[in-house]
Amino acid sequence: MAKQVRSLVIAGNGTNCEREVAEACRLAGSEIAEAVHIAELLAGRVKLEDYHFLNLAGGFLDGDDLGSAKAGANRLMHAPVAGGGASLAEQILQFIKDGKLIMGVCNGFQLMVKMGLLPGTEQNYQQQTCTLTHNDCGRFIDRWTYLQTDTESPCIYTEGLKGIYLPVRHGEGKFVVDTDATLKNIEAAHLAPLRYADAEFTATMEYPANPNGSIAAIAGVCDPTGRVFGLMPHPEAYVHYTQHPRWTREDLPEEGMGLWLYQNAINYVRTHLL
Repeated sequence: MAKQVRSLVIAGNGTNCEREVAEACRLAGSEIAEAVHIAELLAGRVKLEDYHFLNLAGGFLDGDDLGSAKAGANRLMHAPVAGGGASLAEQILQFIKDGKLIMGVCNGFQLMVKMGLLPGTEQNYQQQTCTLTHNDCGRFIDRWTYLQTDTESPCIYTEGLKGIYLPVRHGEGKFVVDTDATLKNIEAAHLAPLRYADAEFTATMEYPANPNGSIAAIAGVCDPTGRVFGLMPHPEAYVHYTQHPRWTREDLPEEGMGLWLYQNAINYVRTHLL
């Protein structure tokens, strides 16, 4: 029997994009693509180690009390797993150590930075050095954005991409860092594979092309391995041409640009983990 790519999407406590993410994984070629409630993981009935690709979907974890995804981050870091096994945080760290993939979108990205998983180092994935806070405009933004890609980034998800177009929908999407040194490290190691851009895919700080005022126009961040990645735009919301806002007026390929990120992930799993 051929080996199968197994993708997991964590659901529950306010996520609302888990089905779309699971479908994106399936369309990208993952034979197993499951949305599983976090309670199943905490009860030990579902094992993270059984999967290759972990997805943290968008939504409003715990109503974004304490700040976007902060309560959810505390749960993952401190909630015990039934049976006395390793905590979910410990399981996630082992998942990374085993060479597997994690992608967080919107609320999932907020969760990752507040757990300290991003930008992360190969020595430390538990120290928070950045966050995502309220948009400069002071309100929720729902619009489409152009995104410049960094071709020198180690990010496996954006490999081969020269620019993409994806929707954002968030109220707390402004990426900020704790110190200038953190930003310098991100820039030097090319850990910001996506930046908000104008229609020519040139990075910009100008609103509304940069919808939230993120420092250095950063829209997504990866770790040094390129396997752990978070972004505010929603790739799962553009996997078919009919999801494009101008699909009736433009000649578009059937596959939406967001699907490319998932295809890169699934192809990586086939090449390196099966």
